[in-house]
Amino acid sequence: MSFRLALAFIIMGTSLSVKSQDHPAGFTKIFDGKTMKGWDADPTFWRIENGTFVGEVTAAHIVKTNTFLIWKGGLPANFELIAQYRISPEGNSGVQYRSEEVKGIRYALKGYQADIDGANIYTGQNYEERGRGFLAMRGEKALLKTDQKPLIEGFVGNSDSLKSKIKNGDWNEIHIIAKGNHLQHFINGVLMSDATDEDTKARKFKGVLGFQVHVMPTMKVEYRNIYLKNLK
Repeated sequence: MSFRLALAFIIMGTSLSVKSQDHPAGFTKIFDGKTMKGWDADPTFWRIENGTFVGEVTAAHIVKTNTFLIWKGGLPANFELIAQYRISPEGNSGVQYRSEEVKGIRYALKGYQADIDGANIYTGQNYEERGRGFLAMRGEKALLKTDQKPLIEGFVGNSDSLKSKIKNGDWNEIHIIAKGNHLQHFINGVLMSDATDEDTKARKFKGVLGFQVHVMPTMKVEYRNIYLKNLK
């Protein structure tokens, strides 16, 4: 095989690999990278730049309550969500799912959240916004019962060791798998928290997807390459 032919195969293989990574098998892209089609948010805090959703709080535009970029394309029940994110060191954000809009407060959500913060204190944990609070901290395998604190049945890893898998100030991949009452959060392919929700009062089996800008003096978060796959 000639050098040129071999090089062509290498280039072609690389292109195919990138294309496959850009569109995971079985997933649907739910952000076109150009418009807000299918999404709703307060334009004071959310915009699109270079194919990316940007959520930002500045001294000139202070947010008074947590505000969300909300997907209007349905109420996913059993699903997988994959997205890339990048967050400023002081930032606080998260991916909201199986959630509901808060009456009387526009762009506010309550429900499960795959937590993300720039200092990576909470990144990867399961937190219920405007609800039960901390459900499964990073590293924990938790069982949730009605009117009880989370029962820690085991661990998926050491919190500090898992933290080392998260890139500071760079792009990371978040992957959520929600099936039945089993909820798993991954960062960069590593399982960060695992929760089984047997709380018959509070658990949810479907709901809204959204991305959070938290109340902070200043912060910036970016999301891109957002994919959804519905599961049976």
